[in-house]
Amino acid sequence: MKKEVKIDLMSELPEHEIEALAKCFLPDILDYFNSEEGKKEFEEWKKNRIDKVSDK
Repeated sequence: MKKEVKIDLMSELPEHEIEALAKCFLPDILDYFNSEEGKKEFEEWKKNRIDKVSDK
């Protein structure tokens, strides 16, 4: 099921052009986050995020 998300980017770019750009970047983003480097960086980000929340 596809979920529509409306995001106001306050941009002069038409929405269809923003969507086209997102579709171009998505495969590379997915490849990175599925790589060992991407997984490691994501785990570090989650750890840092938990540390910041617990510091408050």
